[in-house]
Amino acid sequence: MRDIAKPEELAGKKIATPFVSTAHYSLLTALKHWNIDPKTVEILNLRPPEIAAAWARGDIDGAYVWDPVLAEIKKTGSVLATSADVAEWGGPTFDAWIVSKKFADEHPEIVTAFVRVTGDATAAYRSNPEAWGPTSAEAEKIARLTGAKQEEVPALLKGYLFPTLEEQAKADLLGGGTVKAVAATAAFLKEQGKIPAALAEYTPYVSTRWVSDAAKLSF
Repeated sequence: MRDIAKPEELAGKKIATPFVSTAHYSLLTALKHWNIDPKTVEILNLRPPEIAAAWARGDIDGAYVWDPVLAEIKKTGSVLATSADVAEWGGPTFDAWIVSKKFADEHPEIVTAFVRVTGDATAAYRSNPEAWGPTSAEAEKIARLTGAKQEEVPALLKGYLFPTLEEQAKADLLGGGTVKAVAATAAFLKEQGKIPAALAEYTPYVSTRWVSDAAKLSF
């Protein structure tokens, strides 16, 4: 934020975020936590590159956005809330792997092996994040797959939390928390007019089976 020291000062300010994104969802969650009516804030729908340009021109007072634009804004602005804060306030955001039930039923060994490989990658990063530096093979592969600049990959990775397979199976994630997060996200998407309806229950679509099985798997 620019010249904003506390949430109470957000009223009447121009805050940019990409609409119907995790950042938009997090921004609305933060405003709710602070008991601030979103209608009292001018929320602008801008893509990350547009946010960077608008911030440089001084056209906006703040933004909720991800790296690398976030890193640029932080050079001349202050942070009121992080995604970790918002997660504690009831609005976690995360990436998730999804598999069709048909494929999982027909190829359980493939799904388990895939989950184990991702778990091993997570463990490797957590044990030595410095090895995933800007010139590393890991950073090159991530940049190639995502379109990010290779030199920016380490900073992007630091913006995430990488739970182990065992941690993913616990109550705050696949053991219960993920179901609540999916339900809240569905309600948000329905409110934004992106889906026609939300389900009453998402428990059947979230499972600890694969991370639990993968944790026991040995190659």
